[in-house]
Amino acid sequence: MSDPHLPEDSLDPGLYIVATPIGNLGDITLRAIEVLRGCDAVACEDTRVTGKLLRHLGISKPLWRYDDHSEHRDRNRLVESMRTRAVALVSDAGTPLVSDPGYRLVNDCRAEGIPITAAPGACAAVMGLSLSGLPNDRFLFAGFLPAKDKARREMLEELSVVDTTLVFYETAPRLLKSLESIRAILPDREVAVGRELTKLHEEMRRGLPDGLMAYYEANPPRGEIVLLVGPPPVRVMSKADGDTLLAEALETMKPSQAAAHVAKSTGLDRKALYARALELRHE
Repeated sequence: MSDPHLPEDSLDPGLYIVATPIGNLGDITLRAIEVLRGCDAVACEDTRVTGKLLRHLGISKPLWRYDDHSEHRDRNRLVESMRTRAVALVSDAGTPLVSDPGYRLVNDCRAEGIPITAAPGACAAVMGLSLSGLPNDRFLFAGFLPAKDKARREMLEELSVVDTTLVFYETAPRLLKSLESIRAILPDREVAVGRELTKLHEEMRRGLPDGLMAYYEANPPRGEIVLLVGPPPVRVMSKADGDTLLAEALETMKPSQAAAHVAKSTGLDRKALYARALELRHE
């Protein structure tokens, strides 16, 4: 989106999605600073929060309040302004659109042919995943857990079948209730609580729900929280269990299909299961 005919610090018209620090102001990226310096205006959730960041950076720009509850006509005016102006979109902390406002604005910009780019940076969910030590080759980010007990438990029930690490955002006053729901629905899962990430009192605590509940009952949490739930524990299968599952599968499947089916559901070695399936077929 750069134009060699424009001054070096100018930006082409369009939408610039800019990640900001989640706590430590030193985590602002060089590119984010360049965009904030070169843009014509900044759309933000809270002008006080964004104003503080810009003052820290020595930048002065018009601040336009925007969130996903803004009226449609306000969003239309913002989109129209991007035909001739470069507008940076920021949230109060972290990456916009990750459980923060912005997706309606991005959709409207795409529909109107407005150029869009992003300056990536801090994201609490990704930092929490990195620090937790829980499996991170696959993960599911599910935003905030519902505030009401019934809805929260229903969501956890729905996600209980997902064989990967679950990542949520949570508030300190609701942490104990969320841990209680996890204990009820996913009692054997490891849980990690990331608190005040990048800040002075950064903490990452990991354990089973019971132990974490006891700790936070004695030490009431403060600050912003990333709550992570590990995948289901690997089930240790005995030879007899494997034989039972293979025998059931062989009733309707070929040995290769039965081995693949049991391997997928148990994590056992497919080749070993295939060899055993052939033995069972001839017993």
